[in-house]
Amino acid sequence: MSKLGILLDIRKNKLLYVMLLPVLLYYVIFHYFPMYGAMIAFKDFSPRLGIWGSEWVGFEHFETFFTGAYFWRTIKNTILISLYELIFGFPAPIVLALLLNEVKNSIFRRTVQTVTYMPHFISLVVICGMVKDFTSSEGVINDIIAYFGGERLTFLLEPDLFRTIYVSSGIWQHIGWGTIIYLAALTGIDPEQYEAAKIDGAGRWKQMLNVTLPGIMPTIVILLILEIGRMMNVGFEKIILLYNPGTYETADVVSSYVYRAGLQDFNYSFSSAVGLFNSVVNFSLLVCSNWLSRKFNDTSLW
Repeated sequence: MSKLGILLDIRKNKLLYVMLLPVLLYYVIFHYFPMYGAMIAFKDFSPRLGIWGSEWVGFEHFETFFTGAYFWRTIKNTILISLYELIFGFPAPIVLALLLNEVKNSIFRRTVQTVTYMPHFISLVVICGMVKDFTSSEGVINDIIAYFGGERLTFLLEPDLFRTIYVSSGIWQHIGWGTIIYLAALTGIDPEQYEAAKIDGAGRWKQMLNVTLPGIMPTIVILLILEIGRMMNVGFEKIILLYNPGTYETADVVSSYVYRAGLQDFNYSFSSAVGLFNSVVNFSLLVCSNWLSRKFNDTSLW
């Protein structure tokens, strides 16, 4: 579009552009402008000297991270937790949406939707508090285990159980909210396709495989690309609220390591370097997954 065409479009739809302005300002102020601070990843940053006054050290902080004792541990934990969420967490809303789509009783369907939506609106701090209470030695889960003759166990003190607790609690919290997009996509499927499938003798199972899933596949692919693009961004808030020094072996991820190095050890330049490395990996994953999807599935973000 030429400059003249852009100006004419702005004049014609000026109210829409005014509505868009707060969104643009939000991204400029909180997402693009802070990128200027990424420069401290290449400097020995001192708050007294400021960004420009601090000494330039190049890739020193990156080399320190790559050769450090925590590099492989944080990378391994981040990738494993992200893969578990991708394998178990990503399909969960799809399965629930498909099941709800088959339910004919509207009252039951709405009840299930409401119950599964509710955890999404609970504060993450409260969610983590509930997880700690449920998994403590005196919690409900241990009461059930003890009732059947098992031994009580403080689950969050067991490194081997941390990832399972993290991923399963995330599925419980977000499964209902995630179904909203898929249920909306299901409404866009032409009912005549189901009628044609019935005429061909397809049952409910074959209708789901040959009509429903292909109908929402573009939505699934787009969300999958976005999910892959943030694989390295395991939420450090939840990790920090749930982990402890005894579970660092399996719970410490890149984002939690950045938090400790930056805000607890006041090593701002080093933590910025680690965070920048993490962002570059995420961007690379997003671009690669989008390219593969466009090449093999003709569906992509751009």
